[in-house]
Amino acid sequence: MRWLFLALFISSLFGETIDCNKIFQDRKDELLRELEKIDEQTQALEALKAATNAILDKKKKLIDKKEAEVNATMQQISQKEANIKKMLEENKQLLEAIKKAKDDKISETYSKMKESAAANIMQNMKDAQAAKVIFNLKPKKISKIMAKMDPKKASSITLLLLKGPPFDSNDT
Repeated sequence: MRWLFLALFISSLFGETIDCNKIFQDRKDELLRELEKIDEQTQALEALKAATNAILDKKKKLIDKKEAEVNATMQQISQKEANIKKMLEENKQLLEAIKKAKDDKISETYSKMKESAAANIMQNMKDAQAAKVIFNLKPKKISKIMAKMDPKKASSITLLLLKGPPFDSNDT
């Protein structure tokens, strides 16, 4: 538009006639060149956009793959942890069963002994060990064994029995 006014102004100053078609053609050519530039820039932008999207898709696939690997590893760890907890619980129960069987065996042995023999053996044990053995016996058997023991020893074992298990092994 400027060119047109400028051309009209100049032609009116110099008194010459201006060919409007030539001005319009020049302006049209100029606009076509600008349009070509814009088109080239649009194509470059589209190519850049496509390349960027391709890179982002590639990275997303890689991240998804790594995430799946991490999730699988986490699941394996959780499974192993559950298995370990289960094994620990089974081992704990097994250990308790073994301990009970051992205590039952010792109790049965002392139950079948004569009271004086059991009292003599316990006389030489530490108080905590003797209390542990006596604790698993029947009250009638305990009273007979304690009656045959030294009163001091029987008294200290009785005090340990009053506290209840676990019996301290720090005592003499």
